[in-house]
Amino acid sequence: MQRAISKLPDDPVELRALLIAAHAELALAQVALQNQSLEIQNLRLLLAKLKRMQFGRSSEKLNNQISQLELQLEELETGQATKTKKIVVLEQDNSAKPVRQALPGHLPRETQVHAPACTCPECGGELKAVGVDVTEELEYVPARFKVIRHERPKFSCGACELMIQAPMPSRPIERGLAGPGLLAHVLVSKYADHLPLYRQSTIYAREGVELGRSTLADWVGQASGLLTPLADALRRHVLAGRKLHADDTPIPVLSPGRGKTKTGSIWTYVRDDRAAGQETPAAVWFQYTPDRKGIRPREHLQDYSGVLQADGYPGFYHLYAGDKIQEAACWAHVRRKFYDIAVADASPIATEAVQRIGVLYDIEREIHGQLPVARQTARQARAGPLLEQLNSWLREQLNKVPKKSSLAVAIRYALPRWPALTRYVDDGLVEIDNNAAERALRTIALGRKNYLFAGSDAGGERAAIIYSLIGTAKLNDIDPQAYLARVLARIADHPINRIDELLPWNLDLSEGQGS
Repeated sequence: MQRAISKLPDDPVELRALLIAAHAELALAQVALQNQSLEIQNLRLLLAKLKRMQFGRSSEKLNNQISQLELQLEELETGQATKTKKIVVLEQDNSAKPVRQALPGHLPRETQVHAPACTCPECGGELKAVGVDVTEELEYVPARFKVIRHERPKFSCGACELMIQAPMPSRPIERGLAGPGLLAHVLVSKYADHLPLYRQSTIYAREGVELGRSTLADWVGQASGLLTPLADALRRHVLAGRKLHADDTPIPVLSPGRGKTKTGSIWTYVRDDRAAGQETPAAVWFQYTPDRKGIRPREHLQDYSGVLQADGYPGFYHLYAGDKIQEAACWAHVRRKFYDIAVADASPIATEAVQRIGVLYDIEREIHGQLPVARQTARQARAGPLLEQLNSWLREQLNKVPKKSSLAVAIRYALPRWPALTRYVDDGLVEIDNNAAERALRTIALGRKNYLFAGSDAGGERAAIIYSLIGTAKLNDIDPQAYLARVLARIADHPINRIDELLPWNLDLSEGQGS
């Protein structure tokens, strides 16, 4: 607050103009918050009505509607937290502050004493204790809650009476109740374990700790804001690779004012060269978009140069028009088309196609983890001739099967993509398929079943940030909850120009939390 006051202009005219502009901005922000508060109130009333209707009857449709409204309310409350933080405080409010409910007495207490130096920094005189400020922070450790008491004894200099007190340790959320471990648990439970906030609230209540959905939503909104620079650092790391895996998956998103859902997309971009014996850390970067237009991947990859391994989505084709990005197609997609036909119709042609592709995968398993040069040599000697034979065989079969048959469709999917399908043979860094991206999207597919939808476009963007951090931690065999707890303990005070130090492979989780 003192730093903000020091930056105010001395000229009364300039100060008056600044205050008028700030008051106008504040008024607009307050109107927006009031409107959102009314929407939240109406949703709460509707939710309460549906819950009353739910009593004594079983209806899957009604249960789904209630779950969807819970999630919509959750997203609104999370978004409101973000907007509230941006409101500029123009005048100091000397009115009575709301009294926060005391933390449950049954929770164990851990006291941390933050004492200043033993002597007065001004005159070197001896200090004497004159009191202590106690601030309680609710923290979460696996399977139990605890309360951390931060005691800051007050001292007075015996010579000059200067008051001395250690500063309060930084918190992830300023003046917030949640410790970094609890925040990490909420984020991982929602985005990795697929537990919406209203369900988490119910679980915490069983522990005797009342944490409402709106409180949890506030924490998620503020935490995602803190973690945004770290997600940007992941993006830079991912796009710096010479080979990239890409894919997307649809995600239902609530359409404001309609009570219906629209379809957005979560895009994933994976850098993972470990199969080629590389030691560069693997990472995944997620991006949310409100649609699936082809311009989206072009926006995401406008600064990328290298090999892009993806499926046959036409939106990627524009990226291959120049010299910057080379296409590498996915043999898993080709195999899947023949496999489905073989299972459904017991087609001998489809079965043989699956077997021929299987031999290519056998070679890949044998050379997994070898350096790119060794992989390239093995592929050119062993896979190259097999691919030439497969190409000739597929062309022969195409002339034998009906043009509109599923077999013809499968063959016509493969043949036009042959240069992209065979690129991996001459580049040992490239993989035979795009399974790295598909694996990264599995957690979103699982979450989609529980979430039913994202509450808003902003909710989709928040999810992409957290998914990026959790997914990257998993790729590096790091516990995402331990990682996020460590990051959240440090990121509020961490220099933005050194944000890369907080990437999963750079952070020592063995250090004490909050150090």
